[in-house]
Amino acid sequence: MLPAFQPEPEFAAGLNLPVEEATIVEERPATSIVSLGTAPRTRHFIEANTKPVDVAHLKNDCVVPVFSKDNEVTISHQSFIETVWNAAHRLFPQETIDTPDIVVSHIIKGRIPEAIHKPVNQLLETDKTIYYERMAFCFEIPSIYEEVAGYRLNLSIGGVRAYNHENLYSKKTVEKFKVFIGFKNLVCCNLCVSTDGFKRELRVMSVQDLFEASLQLFQRYDAERHIRQMAALQRQSLSEHQFAQLIGKARLYQYLPTAEKRQLPAMEFTDCHINAVAKAYYTDENFSRGNNPEIDLWKVYNLFTGANKSSYIDTFLDRSLNATELITGISRALEGDTEYSWFVE
Repeated sequence: MLPAFQPEPEFAAGLNLPVEEATIVEERPATSIVSLGTAPRTRHFIEANTKPVDVAHLKNDCVVPVFSKDNEVTISHQSFIETVWNAAHRLFPQETIDTPDIVVSHIIKGRIPEAIHKPVNQLLETDKTIYYERMAFCFEIPSIYEEVAGYRLNLSIGGVRAYNHENLYSKKTVEKFKVFIGFKNLVCCNLCVSTDGFKRELRVMSVQDLFEASLQLFQRYDAERHIRQMAALQRQSLSEHQFAQLIGKARLYQYLPTAEKRQLPAMEFTDCHINAVAKAYYTDENFSRGNNPEIDLWKVYNLFTGANKSSYIDTFLDRSLNATELITGISRALEGDTEYSWFVE
C-alpha cells in the first residue's frame, strides 16, 4: 500500500510522501534493461492498431532514423525506454521494476543500398530495413501500489515517441517525447494519468537531457494526491439520465460551432470512443452499471480509460489525461461548479 518504499530523503520530498510513514519492502538487486525479455501478457495498456515487441527487436532488427540534412541520428526508441527505465531506478533504487510492455505501430519499410534495384519478389530478409514511426511503453513498479474500490493499482511509468511529430527532413533540433508516471488498474490495464504526472511535450537534445527531465517529472509527481483524487470518485454517482446526458453531449461536442466550443473545457474523445463507453455501460465485466440505476464516477472514469485503449499511440496519453480532467470536472459539476456542467446538465 502507498507509501510502500523507502526513498532517499531528497526523492521523498519530490514525491510529497512522508518518509517516517513508509514501509520498507524487501530489497531486490537492480537489473539491467538489456537483459529483460518480453513477459507473457494477455492484455496491454493500449491494444488497437499496435504490435507488441521487446527491446531486443528494437535493438537488433530496426534501423534508427536520422535528420536528413546533417545525418545526425535521432534518439532511438530503445534509448528512450532505457533512459526512462534508468531514471525510475535512480528514484526507486530498492524497488523491483517490471519488464517494459512495449507496443509499436506504423511500420516504415526500406532496403539497404545494395538492394535498391532488386524487384520486391527477389528481396532477401537481409536486404530489408524497418523502423516504427510510433512507439509506446509502460512498466510497473508492483511494490508501490494502492487499492481503489477493491481494485489494485500499481505505480507505473512509461512514454510515447512519435517520429511523425519530428521534422526529419531538417537539421537536428530538439526531439519531442511524452513521459508519464501514474497508476495502472491491474484488472483491466487501464492507465490513470494526472496533470502533474504527465509531460505532454518533453523537448530534449540528448539522452542526458531526457534522463534529467524524466527524473524531475517523477520527483514532482504527488502519488498520494492522485490516489485521493481517484478514490473520491467512488463517492459520487450519475443517474441513468445524467449518464445519457454525458454521452449525448460528448457526441455533440465535436460538432459545436467553434465559438461555442471555445467556451467549454476540452473533450478529446471521438464518436468511436463514446460508442465504446456507451456499450461498456451495459456490458463491461468490471465497470458496467449492473443492476444499479446509478453508476459511480470511478466506474465512469474506467469506462473512458478503457475506451481510450483503442486510440492511436500518438494521442493515447493525451486522452488518458483528458479522461482524468473530464471526470474530475464532472465531479465538481455535481457539487455546483459550472466549468463542466454543460456535459451533464
